[in-house]
Amino acid sequence: MSITIHEALRAYIDPLTEHEYAALERSILTEGCRDALVCWGEVLIDGHNRYAICQKHQIPFKVVQNDNFSNIEDVQLWMIDNHLARRSVSDFQRGMLALRKKEIITARTKHHDTNAPSAEGETDIAVPVIKPTQSRQEIAREAGISSNAVVQIEKIQRTASPALVQAVRDGTISISAAAAVASLPDEEQQAAVAGGRKELQQAARQVREKIREQKAPIKIAKQVAESEESSDVKNSNAVTSHHNGGDAEVPVLQQKIIALQSENAALLEKIAELQAALEKAHTGS
Repeated sequence: MSITIHEALRAYIDPLTEHEYAALERSILTEGCRDALVCWGEVLIDGHNRYAICQKHQIPFKVVQNDNFSNIEDVQLWMIDNHLARRSVSDFQRGMLALRKKEIITARTKHHDTNAPSAEGETDIAVPVIKPTQSRQEIAREAGISSNAVVQIEKIQRTASPALVQAVRDGTISISAAAAVASLPDEEQQAAVAGGRKELQQAARQVREKIREQKAPIKIAKQVAESEESSDVKNSNAVTSHHNGGDAEVPVLQQKIIALQSENAALLEKIAELQAALEKAHTGS
C-alpha cells in the first residue's frame, strides 16, 4: 500500500536522539521490524522512525489501520497518549506532550463554545464536550511528573532558546537547571550551551544564587513585619485586658506591690544604719 508522511504529524513528536535512533536501527537490522506501523488511511501516524529505517535497508514491515479518527486533532491526541504510555519517554518530553494536549483540547473547547448552536436552534442530538485540562496538578498527573516540573517546563517553553531546549531534550542539562538558565538573555543561554554540561551547571548555580540574594532582604523584611505585628497584637491584648478589668492579674500585681514595699522599707533601714555609723565616725574623730 501507499504510505503518506504528514509533515506536521512527523514533526509533532520529538525525534529520537542519535543514540536512540542508532539503537533502533541495530534492533531492526538484527530482528526485523517486529512492531507494525499504524496508518490512518494512507497517513502514517505511528512508526516514522521504523518506516525510515525499513525503507533505507529494504526491510519488510506490517501495517495496521486505525480509522477511529474524525480529524487531524484526534490523531494528534492519540499520538500524545500513545507516547505518554511509553516508559522510554523522558520527563521533559512527557511534560511537553501533556502541555500540547492541553493546548489542543482548550482550542477545541473554545471552538465548540464559539460555534455552539443557540438556544433557538437546539436539537435532540447530544454533542460531546471534552473538558480541557486546566490545572498544573492535572497536567502533572497526565504526564506522570511533579507539578513543579510542569512549572519549569512551561518556563522553558516561554523563554528558553532553541539551543537550550535541545540541551534538555538530549539530557545535557536537567529540567530544573534549564529553567534557571532560561532566565538569562538569549545570548548568554547560547554561550552556556556551547560551553557544555559544566558551563550550563555553573550558569544555573549563578542564577539560583542571585535569586536567593534578591529574596533574602524580602524575607528579612517580612520576618520583621510579622514580628512587629505580633508585638502590636500582644500590646493590644494587654490594653484590652486592662480596660476589661484585668481581674486575673490583680492578685499578681498586689503581691508585687507588697514585695516592693518590703524591699523599700529594708532599704530605708539600711540607709539609717549607714548614716548613724557615719555620724559616729565623725564624732569619734
